[in-house]
Amino acid sequence: MEIINNPTHDEIKKAAKALKDGHLVAFPTETVYGLGADATDEKAISRIYSVKGRPTDHPLIVHISSINQLDKWAIDIPDYAIKLAQEFWPGPMTLILKRSDLAKDFITGGQENVGLRVPDQSVALALLSEFEKIGGLGIAAPSANRFGAVSPTTADAVMEELGIFLHTEDSILNGGQCVVGIESTILDCTTNFPTILRPGAVTSEMIEKTTGIKTSSDFNKNRIRSSGLLESHYSPKAKVVIGATAEPGDGFIALANIPTPKGVIRLASPENSEEFANVFYRALRRGDQTGLKQIIVIQPSGEGLAIAIKDRLTKAAAGK
Repeated sequence: MEIINNPTHDEIKKAAKALKDGHLVAFPTETVYGLGADATDEKAISRIYSVKGRPTDHPLIVHISSINQLDKWAIDIPDYAIKLAQEFWPGPMTLILKRSDLAKDFITGGQENVGLRVPDQSVALALLSEFEKIGGLGIAAPSANRFGAVSPTTADAVMEELGIFLHTEDSILNGGQCVVGIESTILDCTTNFPTILRPGAVTSEMIEKTTGIKTSSDFNKNRIRSSGLLESHYSPKAKVVIGATAEPGDGFIALANIPTPKGVIRLASPENSEEFANVFYRALRRGDQTGLKQIIVIQPSGEGLAIAIKDRLTKAAAGK
């Protein structure tokens, strides 16, 4: 198993062939790094669950190269879901739709729906394109970390998390730091209106503007099982505390205009919510690498991406 830095076209073709042969390939998306396998290969998918330590009833998101692949995996697709895909794909949005016969139980966690998205990252799109050229239909790819832990936004973080669990034939494609830094918005599109199951960079305001339909938010009700909906998730080894007074020796993450208390270890000073999302997981990992016991986080206020940050932060804090 190796990290392939700045993969060439030939190296991406080789990675696509490895996927077709049943191996695992970790690759960058604009959100976080994913751990990929052929979405139609039950044995390869079982390895994802094993490597991650993930419960097998937790469904996986299938990554496809374009909206043109949507009806291979889904049926009874609402018009508003088509509008959303046209507007936000490639991009950080996952649509939950009624599954076709192609989406088997080992992908959907036994549910009658499937999660689909088109990532907005050049290495990911090239890998999907090459995979489809050799007969691949989609790449299942949850975040490339152990279940419940902090999602990786660099190739080195993938190696740190999963290196000891991967085989010699597996690989990690290094496409640099992820741009968004937190996972995709997940939308339940199995009813007459979209429901946000997991907030992300595609916000409710953006969805409503595109569809003309008011969204519902169902962040924690788990009517549909999907990625990242557990109460505790995205958790580092350190204890994460929201909004408390930082004491000497604590880690500290807050917007740049909030001063660092004396004796506290500053892990990140983002200027706005977009930068906060981008650096958040890296900062949590830095806290663990430093051996910190506690990390104090002052969450950004407001709507939009700040809601997604609050979601990840609340779940990280529930981990201890």
